Amino acid sequence: MKGKRLFQHSTASHVLFKLIALAMESPLRRKINDPIEALAGSGLRPGMEVLEVGCGTGFFTIPAAHLVGSEGGIHAIDLHPLALEEVFRKVKEAHLDNVTILKADAIDTGLPDSRFDVILLFGVIPSPSLPLRHLLPEMNRMLKDNGTLAVWTVFPFFLVRSITRGGLFTYMGKRRGAYKFMKTDILLNAD
Repeated sequence: MKGKRLFQHSTASHVLFKLIALAMESPLRRKINDPIEALAGSGLRPGMEVLEVGCGTGFFTIPAAHLVGSEGGIHAIDLHPLALEEVFRKVKEAHLDNVTILKADAIDTGLPDSRFDVILLFGVIPSPSLPLRHLLPEMNRMLKDNGTLAVWTVFPFFLVRSITRGGLFTYMGKRRGAYKFMKTDILLNAD
């Protein structure tokens, strides 16, 4: 249909997203939270397969795609249709062919097991819609052996303990604002 948007949304949702996007894309944010610095702290390298959970406006998506290069891939997921639309627009403008954009719930993504070298949880923790007891098993499931979970948050209080408590991840340290955790292979629900 001519003029049909790629993703459907309501007027109220559109207005709210635009307000949030202004803050997410502000020049002040780039000064305070340089996306290249945070991504470098997460250990992204050329050739890696990366899942970005809660891609928002693509603040981290586009720089991450450049860091992993044409041999790697970024898989950006979000639930908000306008976020996906914005990232789609930015990817197209940047002529990137290593970014896949998906509407998916982080707690049940439907993505394959052991698929990713790194999973980025940048700016999505804490979120009441992503309880860690449900989120972390899904992240662990999708990481390759020795894969890493990289977390950037403005509220780091109890972060390390919250993520390592269930035994699915081991804390590796903080670098350039990114907290890194290695996947721990434990037998879940053992009798």
